[in-house]
Amino acid sequence: MPENHRQPFRTKTRLIAKISLGIQMTLTTYVHKPCWKVEPFTPEDNKAGAFSEESSFATLFPKYREKYLREVWSAVTKALEAHGVACTLDLVHGSMAVRTTRKTYDPYIILKARDMIKLLARGVAVAQAAKILNDDVACDIIKIGNTVRNKERYVKRRQRIIGPDGSTLKAIELLTNCYVLVQGSTVSVMGPYKSLKEVRRIVLDCMKNIHPIYRIKELMIRRELAKDPKLATESWDRFLPSFRRRHLTTSEKTSKKNEKTQAKMEARRAAGLEPVKEEEKKKKVYTPFPPAQQPSKIDMQLESGEYFLKASEKAAKEAEKRKQKQAEVTKQRQGERKEAFVAPAEDAAPTVEEKQKQKQKRKRAVVEADGDSKDVDADAEEKAEKKRRKKEKREKAAAESSS
Repeated sequence: MPENHRQPFRTKTRLIAKISLGIQMTLTTYVHKPCWKVEPFTPEDNKAGAFSEESSFATLFPKYREKYLREVWSAVTKALEAHGVACTLDLVHGSMAVRTTRKTYDPYIILKARDMIKLLARGVAVAQAAKILNDDVACDIIKIGNTVRNKERYVKRRQRIIGPDGSTLKAIELLTNCYVLVQGSTVSVMGPYKSLKEVRRIVLDCMKNIHPIYRIKELMIRRELAKDPKLATESWDRFLPSFRRRHLTTSEKTSKKNEKTQAKMEARRAAGLEPVKEEEKKKKVYTPFPPAQQPSKIDMQLESGEYFLKASEKAAKEAEKRKQKQAEVTKQRQGERKEAFVAPAEDAAPTVEEKQKQKQKRKRAVVEADGDSKDVDADAEEKAEKKRRKKEKREKAAAESSS
């Protein structure tokens, strides 16, 4: 990948690392303080006594969690017994179940127990999962398995939630005061109710290809604004960053293209030029009927009569076709090999006779162009006469020398 393409990713990575380090070292986490004190629910608050009906919940867990759950089940039982809830671990069917007993005094604790076994099934440690039994802690299990179709893209975006060396996840935890665990196709979150909404928004936006750094920046700004009591009744929109989307949808691209074309046409009209006429695409005539079905291999065999041939006849026919094809390929290859031995065309020097013929052709062409063909014939006769006389002289000289 070119260096300039890697630059934005590196910048975001460094920024996340700085944010997480800065939050951890210098900033204090903003916790929403309620206006009233929530008193814990005690056995004395349950005036009606024991429940008339038993409530129960069960959940399955993956095979790889079996060993861990067997080891820590005593701790799970101890944590739930304090609230009067019974629990069972079924290793045969791979499930955990919780139910109310005669000792249960809190009507809502069974839902908390259900959340606890859900968190244990999703990979949360027992010490962390036990905190869900507190009144001020809630949980949310975000399913991200069906958000992205492409597997490679899904893995990259899920890793983006964690960040390099877990820096993005740490920043989210410090800003929202939540515990976040990315496991398989789910993200388990534990924390205050208000923060659960923020984490869900960050996770789902990340799976929609919106980087968590944008939401982290927004959370940091919101936390700083919350410290100022003057801004409590004002809108914070002017302080929050607005990030522009770079990727346009097909409809947005089409509308932009149409706007540009319209602007060009108006500019040409203003300049007194004729607008350029675009070639109109011929629209296909809509028909509700599907195209005609193409003949199958068996249909073509029935048409040619090949379908009714015996197995031996079919094999012979296939062999004949194969031989013909091989013969054609062999012939073609032989021709290609022979081409290497064909001598190239050479431009040989013309002989004396050819030169004379060429001269005569040139003269005739010139004569025809000038219209002086008679003079040329006379000159040719004179030259021929001179040659004849020279020849006679040579013959006489040769005869005298021989005598």
